[in-house]
Amino acid sequence: MTISSPRVKEFLNSPVRMLVDGAWVPAASGRTFDTHDPATGEVLAAVPLGDVEDVDRAVAAARRAFDDGAWVRMRPNARERIIWKIADLIEEHAADLAELESLDNGKSAGIAQVADVRFAAECFRYYAGWPTKLTGTTNAPSMLLADPGQDFHAYTRREPVGVCGQIIPWNFPLLMAAWKLGPALATGNTVVLKPAEQTPLTALYLGQLLLEAGVPAGVVNIVTGAGETGAAISAHDDVDKVAFTGSTEVGKKIVEAAQGNLKKVSLELGGKSPNIVFADADIPAAVAGTIMGFTFNSGQACESGTRVFVHEDVYDEFTAALAEAVEQLKVGPGSDPESVITPLVSQEQLDRVAGYLAAGKADGARVLVGGERVGDSGYYVQATVFVDATPDMSIVREEIFGPVAVAIRFSDEDEVVAAANDTIYGLAAGLWTKDLSRAHRVAGRLKAGQVWVNTFHAFDAGLPFGGYKQSGWGRELGAEALDLYTQVKAVNIAL
Repeated sequence: MTISSPRVKEFLNSPVRMLVDGAWVPAASGRTFDTHDPATGEVLAAVPLGDVEDVDRAVAAARRAFDDGAWVRMRPNARERIIWKIADLIEEHAADLAELESLDNGKSAGIAQVADVRFAAECFRYYAGWPTKLTGTTNAPSMLLADPGQDFHAYTRREPVGVCGQIIPWNFPLLMAAWKLGPALATGNTVVLKPAEQTPLTALYLGQLLLEAGVPAGVVNIVTGAGETGAAISAHDDVDKVAFTGSTEVGKKIVEAAQGNLKKVSLELGGKSPNIVFADADIPAAVAGTIMGFTFNSGQACESGTRVFVHEDVYDEFTAALAEAVEQLKVGPGSDPESVITPLVSQEQLDRVAGYLAAGKADGARVLVGGERVGDSGYYVQATVFVDATPDMSIVREEIFGPVAVAIRFSDEDEVVAAANDTIYGLAAGLWTKDLSRAHRVAGRLKAGQVWVNTFHAFDAGLPFGGYKQSGWGRELGAEALDLYTQVKAVNIAL
């Protein structure tokens, strides 16, 4: 394991601690767990294994910080400057964060710097603009039960929810932290953040930057640990809202845990996104976009376009070109800038993806390209495309979370829309066509939270992201995310 950044070396060689009430502390129990480099399996660091006591301490700190008002009652323009400073510091440490993300997650350091780190900074910049723009409304109430001669002045206020538990996934650790922290901080909330146990390091590094930017003690607390730690946050009676990104199965458990005090819940969950190639598509562009759609981050993205529907008139041409292009993708560690398929995050995830590869073959689907593990060290699999699959197969219906796609033939628009919507998920969808009317028509018929036309994985901090059906509740990014972290109060005054 080679580390080029002196700051990353210093970070990993120092005792890794949790952030609670502005201080870096070990777990109350003193226990730790190891986080590994997916490219080699080597241990990167021993990380505090937080439990219920640590969650209690962090929630108490967040509650004090919220009730004391040092953050929520700070002048909005001062809060804006601090959030903007966070973005500045992320950019200053971009290479360090990218290398640390690559070491902990396995993804390409080059792509992490261009996509994950830059997007995280942009997310904080976007939400830095909001504290001075959170407005209410004034109303002229009819007040039917009041004296007709009585005048009233009525208005609404948008106020923070309070203490927010935020549980982030392992596929985009830094970026998902930014997606959640940005709107929460902009609206005056305090936070207990739990990174995934597979990838805790960039969240902790970000914690250092938050303090340096001037975020007051207790406003953001970071507790590391396993699933039990997240469960304790979700069930805590002094947490007012929980935001979770991860699998649909765990999302349902979050909802159950949150029932105790009926806390607000937002969920960004799984997907099995369709990617539709019509006969009039630009085939080279559609091939390149399809590969991006299912191999980006080695397929470890909830919105991945893994069900590739191809019109029968171009099916043979498209799949032949797709297979040829996939065969050229380089497999290697994230430290190699030429690597496209980098290791999966863990042995557990490797086993999961390998299980789906075996199931697809056993069920009778044919491997067009790929289909195997790569080497015997590190957590690598080949980018894989199946053909000749039927709708009931697990590789068609279930989220695999690896670089695995299924190419499916279709003959007309109604047929493909029905097939694309035949899923419990509704996170994203893509379509490729030169027909503007078809693009708008099909986009309107697809049951998905976002539809990309002649592109895939196209994100912007100002555009909402979230899903239909079992892909989640609520929207992250954009102005819509502010609704997740605020509540509206009506004030009515008899004059």
